[in-house]
Amino acid sequence: MLRVTAARVPDKTALVVASTGEKFTFATLDREADRVARGLAAIGVTKGDRVALGMHNVIHFPFAYFGILRAGAVVVPLNVMLTDTEVARVLDDSQARAAISAPPFADTVTRGAADLDVRVFRTDSWDELGSLEGAAPDPDLSEDDLAVLAYTSGTTGEPKGAMLSHGNLLANLDQQMSIPEAHVTDADVLFLALPLFHIFGLNVTLGLLVMNGAKGVLLERFEPVPALNLIQQNKVSVIFGAPPMYTAWCATPGADQYDLSSVRLAISGAAPLPADVLREFRDIFNVEIYEGYGLTETAPTLTSNRMTEKPRPGSIGKPLPGIELRIVDEVGNDVELGDPGEIIVQGPNVFKGYWNREDATEQVFRDGWFRTGDIAVQDEDGYLYLVDRKRDLIIVSGFNVFPSEVETALLQNPLIAEAAVIGQPHPYTGETVKAFVVLQSGKDTTEEAVIDDVQRHLARFKCPTSVEIVDSLPHLLTGKVLRRALRAS
Repeated sequence: MLRVTAARVPDKTALVVASTGEKFTFATLDREADRVARGLAAIGVTKGDRVALGMHNVIHFPFAYFGILRAGAVVVPLNVMLTDTEVARVLDDSQARAAISAPPFADTVTRGAADLDVRVFRTDSWDELGSLEGAAPDPDLSEDDLAVLAYTSGTTGEPKGAMLSHGNLLANLDQQMSIPEAHVTDADVLFLALPLFHIFGLNVTLGLLVMNGAKGVLLERFEPVPALNLIQQNKVSVIFGAPPMYTAWCATPGADQYDLSSVRLAISGAAPLPADVLREFRDIFNVEIYEGYGLTETAPTLTSNRMTEKPRPGSIGKPLPGIELRIVDEVGNDVELGDPGEIIVQGPNVFKGYWNREDATEQVFRDGWFRTGDIAVQDEDGYLYLVDRKRDLIIVSGFNVFPSEVETALLQNPLIAEAAVIGQPHPYTGETVKAFVVLQSGKDTTEEAVIDDVQRHLARFKCPTSVEIVDSLPHLLTGKVLRRALRAS
């Protein structure tokens, strides 16, 4: 995809680095991807090998991403908020041959790889990789071959990699290009503020930019006021964002003084968008936000409010072309219109399963349909509305947090006898993690001490922001903690 676009518009600016204003053409992206591919080939990376990629939104990210793919290898994106231990788990589980990382996260990756046979390349020593002049790789790839192994936290606290093929990623790009009046063109300027290690940022923003030869403004870290200035100065036409971004912009003093008239399309995904934020953003900036819904496992987009003439607040819209979507009951029968049920889907963008997790893969597929675990209703006009999650997933700023992973980390504290966590609404991050803990007999601690301890084991977004010390937790007869009762307390 990059090779084709670079041949068509080699001298066109592909990316502008927000922090420096430095511009990079598609020809440069193509050349640097080649350097990465040859360097990886020189250390023996071949088709199907896994190569981890851990960095913020810096220019080396697209260099490395397309270079890894060009080598025929599989990209393993690393969330830059992970700890050493979490990075080690992903590197070990994926059996990564190498990792490419940029400071400051490179230090974490280096420590995570210390006890593993993983060659770590750092962008502050970029010439080390570029100087490894191996033969230009020419892997015999098909659409069925793996492109990305995207990790989401496992329900048992272990990492779980969603296997996305080249065909999955390309299919979802084609599906998004079929959305009426929402497709990206080479005349567009895209705002790349979403983290590229997240599937939304990776395959929607970066993927659509390269596929269509658009221009992108690459933002390493999101801050509301500088971001508004960048949109205004660069005449950004397409914003791909998440609810915390739009919420922050609405709360910015003097927000209505910024000129966003160049923006023709604003998309929100990764987490539910509050209806009042949609309305407030429209009132302040005269820009409509179109909400979408999807999962890592679907590469990622399944539905869009842009599939309709006018978005309905609170709705995730309708399925993209080529996606079959049903709402079913516990036994797999279609529910009556207006009744809640689980969203199940089929389509060329649906992943191949979980890496080395046949049991987990079998659990989410039923007769060829992928079970999302999300509960929705559909109105008489076909609009979908999310109402609940079948699993106890917590979504913080668009990132998945599984309660059991946090509970496992809490229980590493010798003062804690039992722990349970739930998600609570948060005006900025959508949800936040709250923990309930029972202490060991005769022991004492504080909320602050518990939070400090768990931060040693987990990325900050997974850590509780509040801890309630209680005498006991509610249980089912089976002994399982009744999280529903905690949410109601």
